[in-house]
Amino acid sequence: MTMEWIGYGALGVVILYLISVYNSLVSLRARAGQAYADVDVQLKQRHDLIPNLIETVKGYAAHERGTFDAVVKARNEAITAKGTGQQADAEAALSGSLGRLMALAEAYPDLKADENFRQLQTDLTETEDKLAAARRFFNNAVSEYNAALQSFPAVLFSRTLGFAPREFFDLGEGERARLDVAPQVKF
Repeated sequence: MTMEWIGYGALGVVILYLISVYNSLVSLRARAGQAYADVDVQLKQRHDLIPNLIETVKGYAAHERGTFDAVVKARNEAITAKGTGQQADAEAALSGSLGRLMALAEAYPDLKADENFRQLQTDLTETEDKLAAARRFFNNAVSEYNAALQSFPAVLFSRTLGFAPREFFDLGEGERARLDVAPQVKF
């Protein structure tokens, strides 16, 4: 009879441990989801700034239609992108076209002196910084979640309970190479 109670006790401890592991996975998955939502908020703010920036630049460089069209197209693709990988690729393309738009401003001294343009440029820089921080937080949350999925005993039952690894928000090679170069500040 005592051995039977010891067996029930051991089974109860194992069940409580598995419940704890399950709850931990749920918490980590929710944290990764919340972190992705934070990235999404920053991306929306970035997308909302772009039309104002384009309109300001258009006033000074109306004949640069191809650059404007490329930024608008990249923005629209970024807005409609689904999934982490597709969204990361679309955002990298948008960053590239925004870089070309900012480079265009160098050719127009009056534009660089325009207060509205400078404010939009500052807002965009701040948004980019917040976006980078949100991406780091998301990738950290995904890393913790994926590591928990692969650790024992979660690896034994996580897939059957619907837990799947998440994809990192990867910038892609082109964007990573662009970020490796220090920005130049000119006055």
